[in-house]
Amino acid sequence: MVAGRRRLARFGLLATVFVCAACGLVYELALVALGSYLIGDTAAQASIVLGVMVFAMGMGALAAKPLQAKAARNFALIELALAFIGGLSVLALYAAFAWLHVYTFAMILLALLLGGLIGAEIPLLMVLLQRIRKQAAGSAVADLFAADYVGALLGGLAFPFLLLPLFGQIRGALIVGAVNAVAGLVLIFTVFRKDLGRKSRWGLSAVAVAVCVSLVAAYGYSHRFEAAAQQALYAHPIIHSEQTKYQSIVLTESVSWDGKTNVELYLNGDLQFSAGDEFRYHEALVHPALAKDRADVLILGGGDGLGLREVLRYPDVESVTLVELDPAMTDLAADHPKLVELNESALDDPRVTVVNADAFAWLRDQTRVYDAVVIDMPDPDETATAKLYSTEFYGLAGRVLAEDGLMTVQSGSPYFAPMSFWCIRATLEAAGLHPTPYHVLVPSFGDWGFMLVGKAGAPTPALDPPVPLRSLDEETLAAAQVFAPDQRQRDVPPSTLMDPRILEYSQQEWRAY
Repeated sequence: MVAGRRRLARFGLLATVFVCAACGLVYELALVALGSYLIGDTAAQASIVLGVMVFAMGMGALAAKPLQAKAARNFALIELALAFIGGLSVLALYAAFAWLHVYTFAMILLALLLGGLIGAEIPLLMVLLQRIRKQAAGSAVADLFAADYVGALLGGLAFPFLLLPLFGQIRGALIVGAVNAVAGLVLIFTVFRKDLGRKSRWGLSAVAVAVCVSLVAAYGYSHRFEAAAQQALYAHPIIHSEQTKYQSIVLTESVSWDGKTNVELYLNGDLQFSAGDEFRYHEALVHPALAKDRADVLILGGGDGLGLREVLRYPDVESVTLVELDPAMTDLAADHPKLVELNESALDDPRVTVVNADAFAWLRDQTRVYDAVVIDMPDPDETATAKLYSTEFYGLAGRVLAEDGLMTVQSGSPYFAPMSFWCIRATLEAAGLHPTPYHVLVPSFGDWGFMLVGKAGAPTPALDPPVPLRSLDEETLAAAQVFAPDQRQRDVPPSTLMDPRILEYSQQEWRAY
């Protein structure tokens, strides 16, 4: 092979390493992301997937030793297998979760298969690289690993910033599978074509056609598959579904025997509200915080606008700032007819300013002080939300609360998750605040708890609504401060960024139920 063709061949091989590394990392990230959406507990999902895949990569590298004699053919077969399994991995795992209820087993099996195939690539590529030009083993390893690690960077950036927003998880994985197959086959059928016999060329071509047809068919069917799989997870018909860069948003609607409709909102599969009783939750969350000064109100979370609706019932509220991470959630609350009807067009009120930002980061930069603060965050059952139940977060929230202002915090269930509930109280106290716990019955959730927080001392919950509330009055609120013996305070340490106790308690308790 002449020097110019040799250099071109080396470049082509290293470019293939680059592309294959990017594809391999996308497969890993896709399994982690899907697990975090379906199961929660991102840290555990990442640990399991990455740990199993790295182990399997080592085993795959060892298993590739006997394959080196026919490195070109076997590399092409491995790339086709990776393209097929990796491309269909998200679809298969989603199906296992929706219909077979064997998610963890399926995830580990896929991680083993993908990791083993990825691990077998490098030894075979090393053999092929040495066939182009003999060089010291250290130099060859350096070249391969440089291309491999830089390609991994591309995959790591492409997954969250390109594939997920434009194609979603299922179609994104299918596209990467196709790229994986093309990269491997182009290398083998150009640079190493002479290493293949006639039967091998025809055999690889047939397998490649089968893989491509499978991926294309899955791509065309993916929307219907996703709709069917999603519907299998919910008891009632889905009327809206979207996957944003932050979460899965699903709205369902049911019709009762008397013709009444009931809308429910799910984020990452967790129920956020049911229209039939959401007012019980939102009245208990909002109105105790607005019993005193309330000219300027801050809402952290609550992108559905239902808590905002309760705040806007007060004519003396002058401004409300709503901080919600996901713009898709606030857009939905402002535009979807069912949500607009429920929140009474709250997001269109001129007194409202919507800020789409991470509440933790947003609070760090704030100097404005608010008369009342309402914290309506999703349950702390994964790493991303655990920080919003930390001493540091409550310290930041307390800093923007007026000295005589009130703050309410949704705190989970003192019945189903008592350790989590009382951990929130301990965490607020560790932040220098003074909480008063109370709880109400919300049939969709069961017994649900809140904290009413003051800066100078623990406040006594009271009400000052402009109109009678549907589920809450002074007598009910007084009873809400009484806890049954099995719900009374636990002596638990606070939760911090570095020691997220709330995450541990939440995962343990909700798994138990």
